[in-house]
Amino acid sequence: MTRPILYDYAKSSAAYRVRIGLNLKGVAYDSRQISLADSEQKGEAYRALNPQGLVPMLEVDGHRITQSLAILVYLDQAYPEPRLMPADPFDGAHVRALAMTIACDIHPLNNLRVLKYLKNDLGQEQAAIDHWYAHWIGEGFTALEAIAGPRSGRFLLGDSPTLADVCLVPQMFNARRFKVPLDAYPTLLRADSNACALEPFAAAHPDRQGSQ
Repeated sequence: MTRPILYDYAKSSAAYRVRIGLNLKGVAYDSRQISLADSEQKGEAYRALNPQGLVPMLEVDGHRITQSLAILVYLDQAYPEPRLMPADPFDGAHVRALAMTIACDIHPLNNLRVLKYLKNDLGQEQAAIDHWYAHWIGEGFTALEAIAGPRSGRFLLGDSPTLADVCLVPQMFNARRFKVPLDAYPTLLRADSNACALEPFAAAHPDRQGSQ
């Protein structure tokens, strides 16, 4: 197997998830930064590789895998240890539900292209955009706290990080960037703090990605 290439952007929460997953699995990879700030993802060169024009994308042995959750599932299948998904089917469904609450319900409403559309195409002021962002974080995190709380431990499920924590940490980073209050989510705060203390999570942080 050739060394994987991650088409990446330091502040992309979806790419951040994949960096965490690669680190947890101990997979060495090369990073190619695609500047979302400069709309590089919309250029012909990148769209020739990924017609959707989004990051992340992982290239492995000529295969180009898009969508962060698809990449993380691939990593869990290709590198079984440590597991991102519990072996128990009910635990696995619980973890997927937590992960999808973030990746499918919160993140798509608040990612950069939506925020740019609100500002540039719909003419919204920054205060209104910030309110939009905080609203959808609040909706999602309130549900996530209630669902995760009863079965949480050091992490969102028990005492080992899973796919749910891989998705949580980047979303918490984004919430803090937009100054969203988080005190109402003690389960999420605990899981985030314990995850960020682990080197695979810490090394994936946007501030440790070099040039942005």
